[in-house]
Amino acid sequence: MRIVLASVLAAASILVAATPAQAAPAVDGFASVAALGLTTTTGGIAGPTVTVDTTDELLDAIDTVGHMTIQVSGTIDITSKQGVRPNKTIVGIGSNPTIRGGGFDFYKSYNVIVRNLTFVDAEDDAINVGQQSHHIWIHHNTFRTPVDGSIDIVRGSDYVTVSWNHFDGTDKSMLIGHSDGASSTDIGHLKVSIHHNWFDGSRQRHPRVRFGEPVHVYNNFFDGNALYGVASTMNAGVVVEGNAFTAVPYPCFSTSGYADSGPGRLVQRANQFISSGTCQAGGTVAEPRGYYAYTLDPASSVPSLVQAGAGAGRL
Repeated sequence: MRIVLASVLAAASILVAATPAQAAPAVDGFASVAALGLTTTTGGIAGPTVTVDTTDELLDAIDTVGHMTIQVSGTIDITSKQGVRPNKTIVGIGSNPTIRGGGFDFYKSYNVIVRNLTFVDAEDDAINVGQQSHHIWIHHNTFRTPVDGSIDIVRGSDYVTVSWNHFDGTDKSMLIGHSDGASSTDIGHLKVSIHHNWFDGSRQRHPRVRFGEPVHVYNNFFDGNALYGVASTMNAGVVVEGNAFTAVPYPCFSTSGYADSGPGRLVQRANQFISSGTCQAGGTVAEPRGYYAYTLDPASSVPSLVQAGAGAGRL
């Protein structure tokens, strides 16, 4: 059952899709932390549920004020980066729900969940979290062939969790902190959790970090990343633990900096390295456990866990 959103809102009625998406598990990591006026990330759960399968319906839904769960059906073509207002859950349903050609932009947005979608051929970033956006949960998605980044988290954004996603042969997978000159907006922010993602033949930025602390990178599978795994620069503080690195020549950069960016701090522990180089580490970093509790899977079990569970369609 498809809902024409404008008619629903005009009539002040609510219709629920006939095939609702599976309920999301509880949010974890930094998106679960009480801060900035929110107790956690709940998305659109307090509002109506609508199903969209056309470009106009999707764009109307993400631009609606108020809580809403937006179920995406089929392949929807969009262009550029389209703004998402606060208090939304955007979740794919049915067979291979896909956003093609464009992506989502968060500008001073908050309390948003993006889940179970495949993003293909984005002409810029697939997901851009910017301008002090916070409490964003990006969970169980697949990213393929964006022109620029798969996920950017920039310009003072905070309290973000990126979990159980599949970065399928992407180039610039994840950027945290957009510029060496952004210290005034970024220091004290950019707290991000990155866990159980499959960086599958992706080349770089898993993530590349400037200024953020702590950025918690745990239980990810770094699988044949040609340029590098993690880069901590510009005095960022990154904790890298319980990850599996296979065929990654440069698992981590930190104390040497990277490209034109100055050095960062990086703590590495309990990682597994197979046919890979050395993880460059040094300095101290604020402990993620000071913000939230988490359970660490053994690094040796990460490849099988992540390959079986990461990405869209694997809820």
